[in-house]
Formats: sequence, structure tokens, C-alpha cells
Amino acid sequence: MENALPPADELVLVDRELAQLDTRRSQLLARRAWLLQVLAAPVARAAAQPAGPPAPSRPLADSTPRSAQNVLLTLGGALLTIAAVAFTLVSWGSMGIGGRAAVLVVVTSAALAAPVALLRRGLASTAEAVAALGMALMVLDAYALHRVALADTDGVGYAAVASAVLAGAWAAYGRGRLRGPLPVAVATAQLPLLLGVVAADGGPSALAWAALATAAADVAVALRATSAAVRITAGAGGLTLGGWALLTGGWLSLTSPIPAGALLLAGAAVALYVAWRVAPLAEAAAVVAGLAVIAAAGGVLRAVAPEGWTVPGYVLCAVALSAVLRSAAPRAVRRGLAGAGAGVLALGVAWALPPVVAGLLSPAARSTGVWSGAHAEPVLASYPATAPLVLLVGTAALAAVPRLWARCGALFLAWALLTSLPVSPGLPYGATLTLQLLTTAAALLVAVRPDPATRGLRAPVRGPGTAGPSAGEPVDGASAAGAPGTAAGPSDSPDAAGSGGAGAGGSGGAESSRPGWGPRPVPTATAPAPPREVLAWSAFACGFASALSATAAALDTRAATFAALGLLTALFAVTGFLAEGGRRAVAACAAVVTATGLVGAGTAAAELPAHLAALALLVVPALTAAVGARLRRHPVALPVELTGAVAGLLAVGLAVSRPAVLALVLALAGVIAAATAVRPERRPAASWAAAGLFLLATWVRLAVWDVTTPEAYTLPVTVPALAVGVLRRRRDPEASSWAAYGPGLAVTLVPSLFAAWTDPDWPRPLILGVASLAVTLLGARFRLQALLVLGGTVLALDGLHELAPYVVQAVGALPRWLPPALAGLLLLGVGATYEQRLRDARRLRERLGRMR
Repeated sequence: MENALPPADELVLVDRELAQLDTRRSQLLARRAWLLQVLAAPVARAAAQPAGPPAPSRPLADSTPRSAQNVLLTLGGALLTIAAVAFTLVSWGSMGIGGRAAVLVVVTSAALAAPVALLRRGLASTAEAVAALGMALMVLDAYALHRVALADTDGVGYAAVASAVLAGAWAAYGRGRLRGPLPVAVATAQLPLLLGVVAADGGPSALAWAALATAAADVAVALRATSAAVRITAGAGGLTLGGWALLTGGWLSLTSPIPAGALLLAGAAVALYVAWRVAPLAEAAAVVAGLAVIAAAGGVLRAVAPEGWTVPGYVLCAVALSAVLRSAAPRAVRRGLAGAGAGVLALGVAWALPPVVAGLLSPAARSTGVWSGAHAEPVLASYPATAPLVLLVGTAALAAVPRLWARCGALFLAWALLTSLPVSPGLPYGATLTLQLLTTAAALLVAVRPDPATRGLRAPVRGPGTAGPSAGEPVDGASAAGAPGTAAGPSDSPDAAGSGGAGAGGSGGAESSRPGWGPRPVPTATAPAPPREVLAWSAFACGFASALSATAAALDTRAATFAALGLLTALFAVTGFLAEGGRRAVAACAAVVTATGLVGAGTAAAELPAHLAALALLVVPALTAAVGARLRRHPVALPVELTGAVAGLLAVGLAVSRPAVLALVLALAGVIAAATAVRPERRPAASWAAAGLFLLATWVRLAVWDVTTPEAYTLPVTVPALAVGVLRRRRDPEASSWAAYGPGLAVTLVPSLFAAWTDPDWPRPLILGVASLAVTLLGARFRLQALLVLGGTVLALDGLHELAPYVVQAVGALPRWLPPALAGLLLLGVGATYEQRLRDARRLRERLGRMR
């Protein structure tokens, strides 16, 4: 028996085996190279060693001699110190005065003199350890002296004097080659003044002054010392004590502003000195100095100003701080002072924001009925009326900073100021609503014309190929308006605006003199948004928020509702006409929404029922469709029409309670959609929408007439669908019959088939059979698969339904053994002609497959 593989398969097998052999050979070669390296290493080491007996291997040390020496010296010094403490506390009282003096003199002198000799021998580490022991003995000597000779003196006062003496002695002792005494002397020098104030029963103010004086001395030492350890110790002490003194001064400024102000100003002077002398700490020290000055000045103003002016006083001091040393101070110091002022200003603005939130959201959380004429109680009426002043100061301060973030912040604060005004002074309802509408108009005006707010700013750096000013070009009103890509002129007509030919080409004249509906060039590369865009969107968001708040507030009375909605509709329409970019579409959609609200308010004022109000709301989609037809392909047209369509859906929802009116609303909406479908750019979507609306209107009307015949609902779908299918087949003869005729036929044939199976009468099955027979014959004549399959299937099932009673009757009359016998004969016949049946099935499938 021959089992040889085909040549192609055998070639693949051979290639796979060769690849495996190559991989294994590479692994073996790598292993061989490693083995050779391992065997060659002992030979190389033996050749490098001199002749003689092999030296024994030495274990590796896990510590250096220097670290071992330091550990030994530290342990020795610690043990000696412990022994000295034990001797002083335990054995001191058993000795006479002479012995005590001898021990003090001999032990301390020896411990302090030994480092000199050790340094001469070059034993610096040992000398440092013995010197540390000597300094510890000096502390014990001071303690022993107080216990024996000065027991009646105050302990705290004695500690203050002793710490001063010890600090001076150690400072003098450490002026040689020893490194340890000087940092210890600096650390000990932190105590004398503090302990002295405590001994003299000084209050918090005196203690803070002592801490500040010590901190100042630490600053002087840290700036003049050459030792890093001394600088670090003095710096840590100065930071700790200085911070404590300033915090104490800030706390005392709430009750005693004049003394605390002097303390804070002194601390600010020390911090400014550090900022001037130490460049790495300049900004941080300047921030501390600025906060101290603000706290001092604000505390004084707080003492003399009326109630409610505390926060504004601090904010005014923070703003004034930005002008201090503006030209003489280094740049880092100026940044630090500005940062301190900005932090206090931010806290003041946060304090002033609750009235803004109340003025914006309180109309929405209404406690009165719509058009009731009653107004809600004022919110935060007891809040200090000086909150708007803080917002005004913040606006002025940020507006003076030539940065984009500052201009955006100034814009927000100005809007917040106008929003909070109705809350704090408690304005009447009419003035409040007027102010909200004016705020909306002002914000939308900035959104339309943001150029004045960009004066003095510089545009961000842009990538190559983008439009707009360069990184160094100032962005003011003239340059921003004339920069390419920022404003294009309006076309003479919507047709011209939709063409985009001449308008985008940059033709001059009146068409490019002012922004409007004209198309804008699109940047060719990703670039940061220009300042005018950022400011415009910020103002637009503020105006939109104010518009919502004004709308909610206007619902208190009928006249206010109509006035507010009418004015907002006009404002958003004008904004949509004059704005640029995406703001046009958003403003236009907002105008449609407010117009919808205006129509709804009119129907409510006329006391129309909901189903009649639905008919009135159809005016909105009709007008938006007309506007879309006027604007044609303009980018605003589609959003406006979609917003109008949403208003149409609202109308449908209102008419649901009255089916007859619902049918009329659907039909009218279909008319609007059909009129929109006439336009080439809206034809596909609008035509389908119109067909669906007309169909829904027909179904609703049939339901109102109590029509239950399914063909009445399905034939209005089938006839247009088949007409569309015929038109499609004419344009595209290769289109499938299932796509062209399948949906239309199935919509009618399938529901009619289900109805025929449950219909006891004969007309419906007869008509369905005739119709399905006609469909089947048409499918066979024109070789259309969908018609042949659907028609034949429905015809067969309909015929089976008609024959079913007779079959059941005949089967009941036959003997019970006859059906199994007939089934057996059928199976035998099929089995005998199995191959012929398969050929017939294949032939039928091929014929159906060749049909469309």
C-alpha cells in the first residue's frame, strides 16, 4: 500500500524539520561557548597568580573600618554618659563638698581637654566622641550645681541662664577643629529667650516676640555660617520658631490687632530679608511675608471697620500688596508677594460666592406656583452686603493681569457680581428680573464681540499651517478682527452662504468686514484655541446660565414670562446671527427653545386644552423648516431644524389624549416633513420621516374609526413600498428583489395570513389566495425570488388552512392503521428515489439562486 505524501506537503514537512535542526544547533553552540568560558577561567586565574603555595580565600567584609569605628565610639560615649548620669544622680549625695568639686573639675576638664590631644594625633572621630561626652558632663554639672548650691532659685530661670551659658561655652569650644559643638550650641541657643519669658510669666505675645527674636538670630547665623551642619540647625530652628511666632501673631490679631500687627510686620521683615538673601527660598519666604503683612493690616482694619467689612478689608490689603516693591524687589519676591495676595483674594472670592449660587439657583427651587403672582422669600438675606464689593475688587485685580486665565477669571467674577446683586441688597422682583436679563445680554454681547476683552493679551503659539496671529502678535480688537480664520464676512444671501465658494476664498469687500453667517476657514493643524475663542465661550456659558435663571424667575407672573421669553428669544437669535463658530448653532437652538416656551406660554394664557396646544406648537417646526430652507446648507440650519423637530415631538405628546387630534397633528407634521424633503440636502431623511408620519396619522385615524381589518393598516405601507421598489429596480436592475419588494409584500401578506387562519369566513382566505397566486405567477414570470418565495409560501399555507377541516374529517373516517401504513409507503418511495429527489432539490435551489 503506497502512503507517500504529495510533493507540496512533503516539502513543508522537510522545511519544518530543517528549521528545528537549525534552532537546536544554535542552542548547542551557545552552550558550548559557555562551557569553554567556565573551563578557561581557572586557568587564567592560575596564570595570573605568582608561584608558591595557594593563598587561602579571605571572607568578604560586610562593613567598612570607618563605620565600625563610629559604632564603637558612639557606644563608648553613650556608656560613659550613662555612667556619668548614674553617678550624678546616685552617688553624688555620699560625697563631701571637696570630693564633689574635685570630681566636677577633674572629670569635666579631662573630657574637654582630651579632644585637643586626640586631634594632634589625628584621631578626629575619637576626639568628637570625647567632646560629646564632655558637653554631656557640662549639662550634668549644671544640674548638679543647681541641686547643691542654687536649689532655692527658680528652675525655669536657672535653665534659661544655664542654656545661655552652655550655648556660649560650646560656641567658643567649637571654634577649633571640632565639628560637633557648634550645631549643639546653635540648638541650645533656641532656649534662653523662650525659657526667660516663661520664667518671667510673659503672655503669648511676649513668648511670640521671643520666638521671633530667636528666629531672627537663627537667620543671621544661617546666612553667615560656613558649616553645613550649623546652617541646617539654624535654619530649622528659625523656620520652627518663626512659623510659631507668625501663627501666634495671626491668632492674636483677632483680639489685639495693634500689638499683633507689630509682631506680624516684624516677622514679615525677617521673611523679606530671607527672600532677598536666599534665592532658592525667595518665593516661599515672600509668600510668608505677604501673608503676614495682609494679616497685620487686615487685623487693624477689622478693628475699626463696621461689621461685615472684615473679609473686604483683608481682600483690599491683598490687592494693595501687589503694588508693594513692584519695581525694586527681585522678580521672585514679586511673585511671592503676588501669590500671597492671590491666595487671600481667592479665599475672599470663595466667601462671596454663596450669594452668587443663591441668585442663580434660587429661582429654580421655587416654593410658589407658576403665575401665582407670589414671590419666594429672599435667600441669604442676612448675608453681608459687602460680598459684591469683594467680587468687584477681584474683577478689577484680575482684569489688570495680562494673562488669559486672569481675563477669564475677571469675566467670571464680573458675571458673578451681577448675579449676586439681587441677593445681597434685597432688590424687588422687577429689578431682580431686569438685572438678570441685563446680565444675560451683557454676557452674550461679550460672546459676540470678545475683542475688547483680549486687549493686551498675546495669542498662544500655533503650529505651522494654522490660521491666526503668531505667538508674538498682540491680540486686540483690530488685529483679532482682521486675523485670518477668526472672522469672515456674511454673504449677501443664504444661498451664497451655503455655497462656500467665494466666501471661503477670501474675497474682500463688505462681505469680510464683519462676522456673520459667512463660512470660516478651518485650521489645517491642531492648535490651541485663541484667547478670543476662550473668552467668547466663557461669556456665552455665563449668559446661558443667567438666561436659565431669568426664565425660572419670570414664571412668577404672566407678564414677566412673556417679556422674559420674548427678550431671550430676540437675544439668542441676534447672538446666533452675529456669533462665530459653534456658538452660532447653540444660540440659534436656544432661540428655538425659548420661542417654543413663548408659544406654550401663549397657549396656557389662552387656557387652551392640551390637544389644541399641540396644534399651536406645530408653528415652531414649521418656522424652523422655513428658516432652514432660507439658510439652505448653512451649518446652523440642521441644528435649528432638529430643535424644531423636538418641539414637534412635544406637540405629539400633548395630543396623545385625543386620538383624532393626534392624527391631525401627525398629518400636519408629515406635511412639514414633506415640504422639507423637497430640498435636495434634506431629501433622504425628511422623506422617510414624512412617510412615517403620514402612515402613523393614517393608523391613528383608522383606530379612531374602529377599523380592525389588518389590510386597512398594511396596504398604505405596501403600496408606497412597492412603488419605491419599482423605482429602485429601474435605477438599479441588479438590486435584489428582497430589498426592493420583500418588505412591502411581507407587511401585507404576513398579517393577512395570520388573520385568515383565525377567520371562520371564506372571503378573506379566497382573496388572500388569489393575491398570493398572482404574486407567485409574477415572480415566476419575471424571475423574482422574493415574489416567488413569499407568494408561494403564503399560497401554500392559505391552501392548507382551507383543506385542514376536510383532512381532519377524512383522517377521522379512516381506520387507525391506515395513516401509519401510508407514512411507511411514503418513506419507502422517498428512499427508493433518494438520489433523484436530491438532484431535483439541487436543481430547484439553483433556479431560485439565479433569480433576483
